[in-house]
Amino acid sequence: MSADQYSELGKDIRRLLKGPADPEKEFVSGGATFAEVYGMAADLRSAFAGPENQKTPVCLAADNRAIIAAALLASLAGGPPLLLPYSFSGKTLEDARRASGFTTAIADIRRDFPEDVNIICPRTSAEYKTSLNSNAPLPAELLKIFTGGSTGTPQAWSKTAANIFGEGFFLARKYDMTERDRIVATIPPYHIYGLLFSVVLPLVSSAAIVDKTPSFPGEITDTVSKHKATILVSVPAHYRVLQDKKIPLRLAFSSAGMLDADTNAQFSLNNPTGIVEVYGSTETGGIATRNRSQGEEYFTPFQIIDWKVKDRLLAIRSPFISPELITEEDGYYTANDRIEPMGNKQFSLKGRADTVTKVGGKRVDLEEISLLIKSCSGITDCVVVALPDNGGREHRIGALVQGEEVDMTTLRKKLSDSFESYARPRCLAITTRIPVKNNGKYDWPAITRLLENE
Repeated sequence: MSADQYSELGKDIRRLLKGPADPEKEFVSGGATFAEVYGMAADLRSAFAGPENQKTPVCLAADNRAIIAAALLASLAGGPPLLLPYSFSGKTLEDARRASGFTTAIADIRRDFPEDVNIICPRTSAEYKTSLNSNAPLPAELLKIFTGGSTGTPQAWSKTAANIFGEGFFLARKYDMTERDRIVATIPPYHIYGLLFSVVLPLVSSAAIVDKTPSFPGEITDTVSKHKATILVSVPAHYRVLQDKKIPLRLAFSSAGMLDADTNAQFSLNNPTGIVEVYGSTETGGIATRNRSQGEEYFTPFQIIDWKVKDRLLAIRSPFISPELITEEDGYYTANDRIEPMGNKQFSLKGRADTVTKVGGKRVDLEEISLLIKSCSGITDCVVVALPDNGGREHRIGALVQGEEVDMTTLRKKLSDSFESYARPRCLAITTRIPVKNNGKYDWPAITRLLENE
């Protein structure tokens, strides 16, 4: 981030901390007002007033978006950094405590914390106060987000105020979000995508957020209709079951995985606004978008991000990347995604570099197998994984295929015609629904169990 951009962000954050433009406007549709959010923020800031509380992290274990927004404001105003666990199970909270040493937590309901943790439950009826410190320097670490990792191994990524709120203000301006918007999100607010789009964006744009997190088709459409939502924030798994629904929206966003072309085309046929696909990750922040209903076949990086190709991989220089990421001297970070430039302004994703594995000492590209399987009739989704074999020293290929009328004979013949025997899936299973977590990403441990039972 340039000095001018950083200065402008500082002004935006100072304006944010001075108070809401309309205190009585609802932050949560049908729930807490902006005044109540700022009131909770002031109370939380006061609770952490001592110098000993400024650097000790506080665990934020809440689904309530008003409480999450208040905690972010308190941290921005000079409070302690926050920890966001990827789930609220007792084991996850204990793992987060061991990794960070937190002794205090903010929660909306009773959670299974270790016994010696001090728990603060903010009251949404708190009165509005103007005691937030709008002159506090931007925190070097605003929060640390714990992710489950693609293999189930937890990872922690730090995010600065410039990372989180810089992206929030950027997105609000890019998509002209205002107090007239109402947002429904089908993903929880303690993952990076849900946090940005269902807490930070409403906070910086004065939009309202629906605190309910619907997941079933009828539940999603009913929630949009009841609250007269203008923006839907969802994931590919949910758009697949919504593709035949007509939903009056101004914007629809999708992230946390690739949206298949058929789902996108069918949804866009019923909803001309189409779907804005957001490409990025917890550690990099948002990188690029496309809306195929608007003729955008390839991804266009955000104007604020510099990018190039390095050894066929995407390299970026971005104000949204986590401090832990290792960058080159010129500030570029090389991601693990293979791309092909489409002119000098767009790129096509060609799969992850880490989808290449070895079977019997021979190279196998899992993404290549997945693309071939998805091209078969009746198949709506597919995941291909490398399963440990022979005590973990070798791999065997497994494929979990989603579809209702899959011709297995034709599928096996196509695989046989296209790949050598070592590269063909030895474990091949059909399911009506590939397991996903509540953040919309594949549930890899559950997928592995299904394949290992074959």
